Amino acid sequence: MSFTDSCPYPFPRDRRGSFVFWMELMKEVKVREFMFLQLKSRLVIPVFVSVGWISLCCGQTTSPAPTSKVAPGSPASEQQPTQQLPGTIKGIVVDPSGAVVASARVQLTGENKGSQREARSGSDGQFSFASIPPGAFQLTITATGFAPQTFSGTLQPGEIQTVGSIALNMAEASTEVYVGLTQVEVAEEQIKIEEKQRVLGIVPNFYVTYIPDAVPLTAREKFKLAWRTVIDPFTVVVVSGAAGVEQAQNHFAGYGQGAQGYAKRFGAGYGDTIVGTFIGGAILPSVLKQDPRYFYKGTGSKAFRFGYAIANAFICKGDNRRWQPNYSNILGSLAAGGISNLYYPRQDRDGAGLTVENAAIGIGATAIGNVFQEFVARRLTRKVPNQSSAKSGNLAN
Repeated sequence: MSFTDSCPYPFPRDRRGSFVFWMELMKEVKVREFMFLQLKSRLVIPVFVSVGWISLCCGQTTSPAPTSKVAPGSPASEQQPTQQLPGTIKGIVVDPSGAVVASARVQLTGENKGSQREARSGSDGQFSFASIPPGAFQLTITATGFAPQTFSGTLQPGEIQTVGSIALNMAEASTEVYVGLTQVEVAEEQIKIEEKQRVLGIVPNFYVTYIPDAVPLTAREKFKLAWRTVIDPFTVVVVSGAAGVEQAQNHFAGYGQGAQGYAKRFGAGYGDTIVGTFIGGAILPSVLKQDPRYFYKGTGSKAFRFGYAIANAFICKGDNRRWQPNYSNILGSLAAGGISNLYYPRQDRDGAGLTVENAAIGIGATAIGNVFQEFVARRLTRKVPNQSSAKSGNLAN
């Protein structure tokens, strides 16, 4: 079948009628297109209305799926903690002039666990703390010769906080003075106290110490104490009185009478005092390193104290503070007796016999003097230090 046979419109057979045919065909097509557009518009409006109605109905009847809410403090909230990124804190330590301070100690403290750290500033003065939990923190910086310095701040999550330069101030100058006396100075203080000791306020009592652990004397101090004894006015008065008694009783008749005889007796007596004091109280104690003083006991039974006083004529404390034979007193008495033979009248000299006799008298006098010191002299002596004053020697009653 050909196209012309199937065409619903009459197809002209001649050429002349073809133009008319096409004009009619175009009109027919436009009419049909217009009808189709009208039909299409009628169908589109109800469709849009229907779709809108369906959407409206769905919006009224359909609700979104409920979301679960977790109450604060519930187990579920504990299982889902808030993630906070750690941060970094860094800075530099300088002195007042701006120069860096190396090896400064930097302590970090914070409100959160893991914020307690410690570091040292490097050779460039810089320090750094990494992986620090966010929150408030404090830095404490210390260094030798500088006053401590603090810095406070707050670190935000994930922040790299640079605190900048932290200047340390110079520490305030402080000087600690430890007041202490050397052994020589303590001994000097004790001698000053002993030189004030006088029985009844008159009789010198220099060679007695009431401090149990008195410091040993130096050689210089031993000679000083001996010299202070022989020049004491009371010593001169006693020797003068003894010389007068000897002249009145015509002892040592070889000296004669009158002023010349008295002067000789006085010179012999004063010579005995000087020789005995210096040899037994300074020279031999310095050579043998012994203490010439009597150490007051004051405790124990009377019998014990009496024996202690007698024994001290034969024993003494050494400069090492140990008890030992009193060679200074024994040899001093013998030396003084031997020297006295040089200036006493010839008829009154008895050689070795007189020397031993004088030595025995000297040792006996020492023993009697010790007993007097132990039981009587302390009660009559002024300016006596308390035994509890130890080595200071500053307390006296």
